[in-house]
Amino acid sequence: MQKRTAGIHHITAIVGNPQENVDFYAGVLGLRLVKKTVNFDDPGTYHLYFGNEAGSPGTIMTFFPWHNAHSGKRGSGQVGVTSFVVPEGALPFWEERLSTFQIAYEKITRFGEESLQFMDPHGLHLELAARKNGPVSKWTFGKVTPDVAIKGFGGAILLSADPESTMELLVNGMGLEKVETEGDFTRFKSTDDLGNIIDVKQSALPEGSMGVGTVHHIAWRAQDFEDHESWRQHIGSKGYGVTKIVDRQYFNAIYFREKGGILFEIATDPPGFTKDESAETMGENLLLPPWLEEKRALIEANLLPAEVRLLEEDL
Repeated sequence: MQKRTAGIHHITAIVGNPQENVDFYAGVLGLRLVKKTVNFDDPGTYHLYFGNEAGSPGTIMTFFPWHNAHSGKRGSGQVGVTSFVVPEGALPFWEERLSTFQIAYEKITRFGEESLQFMDPHGLHLELAARKNGPVSKWTFGKVTPDVAIKGFGGAILLSADPESTMELLVNGMGLEKVETEGDFTRFKSTDDLGNIIDVKQSALPEGSMGVGTVHHIAWRAQDFEDHESWRQHIGSKGYGVTKIVDRQYFNAIYFREKGGILFEIATDPPGFTKDESAETMGENLLLPPWLEEKRALIEANLLPAEVRLLEEDL
C-alpha cells in the first residue's frame, strides 16, 4: 500500500542573533515560542521552536541561531521559500503590519493565489497566503489576534538540483498528489489542511550553501512510532540511505538526502512539547534533555540572552 505523509511536520533554518530571531517570529509574526532548548548535536547553540498555541505538527518553524556566522547562499538543494497560511481576509492586516515594522514585501500570484513575499532579518525567504482550510491559531501576541494569526505552514517551495527526481519522490515515495504545473512551478498536495502545498521549481538554480539565512531541512509527518518505523523501511526500500531513528525528545526523527540535494526528515507527531513542561509555560525556560542537564551552567554561560518581548510597535 502506498504510504502518504499528512504533510510538513516542521522546517528548520539557520539564522543569526537569537534575540533578533525571537523578536521577528514571536514579536512581528506573532508565533508562540513553544520550546527553548539547544541543538542536541551542538549544545552551544540554541534550538528555538515556534508554532501555534500548542506547537502542533504542521505549524512548527525551528531555528539554529548561529550568531556572527557566515551567510549561506540560497540555491538548489534547499527549501527556497517557507510559506505560512493565515485566515481568509487577513492579508490586508499583514500588509499593514509588515509596513509598520518597515519590512519590504512583494505581492505575487502563483497558481491563482495571491501571497506576500518578504525576508526575515537574516535573509530567509518567507511568504504569507490566505486560505480557508486549517484550524485557526488560538495564540494572541501584541496586535496579532486569532482572527488574523498565522495558522501554520501553507507549504514550501523546493529548489532541487534534480527536479524530476524530487517530484518522483514526492509522489511515489511521500505519497503527495501532483496537482498542476504553471510556468516554472509544479504543485503537489498532501492530505492535511496545513503544511500540505509543495511547489517544486522546474529550473535548477546554482547549488546553495549552508549558512545563516538558509533552511537546513524540511521534516515530514509520521503518525506515530509504529508508522515511523514503517517509513524508515519504506524510504530505505526506495534506495535512499536512511539514518537510524534519533530521539529528539519531542519527536523521533530519521533523515535522508533526496536526489535533488534537499535534506528530508520524517518526524513523529508524538510525544509533543508538553513532554517536559506544561502547556501554559512552554517556551519560558531553557529546557535540556537529561543527558545535558549536568552541563546546564556551562551551556547557559555560552548562550546569548533570548526572550519573548512585546515590541515598541505593539505598545
